[in-house]
Amino acid sequence: MNRRWSPILGGIAALVIAAAGLTTAGATDAADDLISRILQTPPPAGAPAQPRPVPAHPLPHTVPVVMGTRIGEHADKTRFVVEVSDPVTLRAFTLRNPNRVVLDMPAVQWHMDSAPRPSGKGAIRAYRYGQFRSGNSRFVIDLNTPVAVAPVLIIPPSGGYGYRAVVDLVPTTQDKFDASAGWPDDLRAREAAAEQLASLPPAPSPTPAPSQKYVVVIDAGHGGIDSGTSGVNGLMEKDLVLDEALRLGRELARRGNYTVHLTRDTDIFIPLNERTRIARSWRADLFISLHADSNPDPNISGLSIYTLSEKGSDRVADALARKENQSDVIAGVDLGGGNSAVAPILIDLAQRDTMNRSSRFATGAIAELTQATDILPRQAHRSAAFVVLKAPDVPAVLIELGYLSNAADADQMNTARWRNGVAAAVANAVDRYFNPATRTANP
Repeated sequence: MNRRWSPILGGIAALVIAAAGLTTAGATDAADDLISRILQTPPPAGAPAQPRPVPAHPLPHTVPVVMGTRIGEHADKTRFVVEVSDPVTLRAFTLRNPNRVVLDMPAVQWHMDSAPRPSGKGAIRAYRYGQFRSGNSRFVIDLNTPVAVAPVLIIPPSGGYGYRAVVDLVPTTQDKFDASAGWPDDLRAREAAAEQLASLPPAPSPTPAPSQKYVVVIDAGHGGIDSGTSGVNGLMEKDLVLDEALRLGRELARRGNYTVHLTRDTDIFIPLNERTRIARSWRADLFISLHADSNPDPNISGLSIYTLSEKGSDRVADALARKENQSDVIAGVDLGGGNSAVAPILIDLAQRDTMNRSSRFATGAIAELTQATDILPRQAHRSAAFVVLKAPDVPAVLIELGYLSNAADADQMNTARWRNGVAAAVANAVDRYFNPATRTANP
């Protein structure tokens, strides 16, 4: 069977979101006081007067293990401490719109039993952690107030603790925060190189075989540090859609009429614009992005399909697009250079034909999926300004597989039978779209 797969990036990531106001800070205060005493204790004769700075390189052939975090909230600062098994190169910088602190480091393993939650009274509103790129992990800290980041210090193991990276966040003004915010130049260059590499298809073989197969790019939403929606049963959106993307890819490849590529085949984060570039680099005939929805009303259920428009079909569609377009913000992507994922999407005339073809696929997909799962009762085909659908020359849809906030939807989406049935139905919709008897020209 002739199959071509395109895993763009590899790796495994863990994710925990620490939301403000869910626990008290008493336990973490005690640990933070211990760190303060270590920082203030005079060193023995001949020892350096300050904790040693972060080393330039981690120990060779050693993957550090993150074992825990602690938060200390004080009147003059908020202290964030990361406990690791080995010295690690940890860099801190700030991003605005919204205000965030990013702690960037090489790849680590995550072995944290539980993450302390901020009280909401200090500078930290919430934080998350996970893999950002292959070989690159990070914390992203959401802020209540603007801060200046003190130099990162590493404390050697003592008192039963491993190495501790200490990051102090000191109050500052918004003007000063804005002036210093942004990715360091070398990290920006690294990210630009990674995006360019991911957008390039592999070099063709010396004697490529002629192929009349249609190219389908399947996009598993979220990933890595961005977990997406968490279900009422604990199912995470990023895991659900990755598994469904793999099943759909196998089903399409089995039918023999398609060359299938995945934007990701592991738990890795990919920026929104990069997903679009991947589809265009493969000259995709169709782009299918898979997601799962949530709603404050737990009774809302059913699958829906979205296509691109400048204005949403209703307020619910607009709200969903705003949420999904925040993925880059969640992962700590710098949106200060004019390429903001939350900026308005402007559609030119050349894109209108692509949008019409996207709508035609969505209509056929709804008909096929009705036989495989529950469909959103009112207006299952919707439209909104999703960044991931904005390629001007690639028909694209975003499928919300169901509502993880609904118990029945979450339970059925957690079964192999449901996932296989939906994958087969979407594949039937792809067959229907590309049927020569009904298919229009697709340059």
